Amino acid sequence: MLQVQDVDLTPNPQALKFILNEKLLVRETRNYKSADDAVNDPLAQGIFAIGGVVSVFYMDKFITIEKDPKVAWGTIQRPFVEFIKNFEKANIPAETDTLQMSNEEETALLKKINEILDTRVRPALAGDGGGLEVVGLEGNTLRIRYQGACGSCPSSIRGTLVAIENLLRREVNPTIEVISG
Repeated sequence: MLQVQDVDLTPNPQALKFILNEKLLVRETRNYKSADDAVNDPLAQGIFAIGGVVSVFYMDKFITIEKDPKVAWGTIQRPFVEFIKNFEKANIPAETDTLQMSNEEETALLKKINEILDTRVRPALAGDGGGLEVVGLEGNTLRIRYQGACGSCPSSIRGTLVAIENLLRREVNPTIEVISG
């Protein structure tokens, strides 16, 4: 049975990270900005059914919920804990085979970038209830999309973006540019 073990604050005042007693996913991250986006995911759909929820992000053993600023956490937390306790983990859609990538995604530069993101950036973002998706690489411009608590957090929108760009410039290529969107 799924249970919420702990709740962590995130740098985003409108998002909380709920740590669970069991893994939900092994490899993937799931990020939904609306109930319409989550139409094929019963876990996310159930969370969106709680009034005031504006985004859902989950991976590994946690779920990050972002709420409407006009809604108090007290109206979300208790229904969420009850929902999780009664949710059947088997209803989470199966993870897709991430080994099937296009030739473009397998480029040496993108591989190196993802290795650095996997070891140095994504764990830190996950610690704050968020994640990062690489949208694409065109020349030396890397397009990323923040997930979970990072999606609308003021510090990720500028500060973290600059830190990621500086890290990749040091470790990979001094001309890399990182943009969010």
